[in-house]
Amino acid sequence: MIAAFDAHYLHDGRASAAAVLFSEYGQAEPEAVYTISLTHVAEYLPGAFFKRELPCILELMDRIPCRPQEVVVDGNVCLGGAPGLGWHLYEALSRMIPVIGVAKSPCRGFSGAEVFRGLSRRPLYLTAAGLELPEACRRVESMHGGHRLPSLLKRVDREARSAAQPGP
Repeated sequence: MIAAFDAHYLHDGRASAAAVLFSEYGQAEPEAVYTISLTHVAEYLPGAFFKRELPCILELMDRIPCRPQEVVVDGNVCLGGAPGLGWHLYEALSRMIPVIGVAKSPCRGFSGAEVFRGLSRRPLYLTAAGLELPEACRRVESMHGGHRLPSLLKRVDREARSAAQPGP
């Protein structure tokens, strides 16, 4: 099983995280969706985004019945030679589960790969840990959807945002 994670933050210190699970990169729909609401998360610190997002992902991962074999995160594994969210997640998972970082903009000193999808003239910026970067690129390129952002990554973003909204 592959899991894609994303989180959304509100101004009052709350957050939500979502995961979509799928077994093949080309799938259009997830096999399962998990969300969690968190009442307090760390403040955003430039260059230390992982301190805010990693606890959200790990708490949600603990609630998923099966441990994924691969993980895709909205963010970077490497930040121009420094560890990013994906690297910290890879470490937290004892370097046993590969992590692919998919970012919509490059970080300073970006050293990953650019992936162009669909007819987009703007690339996605990929980094990886536990998996060779060319293979990570092939997997993201093969994801469903004809646009820059794969369908399942759009879906996990929507799920994280909607889980943050107050209920009825």
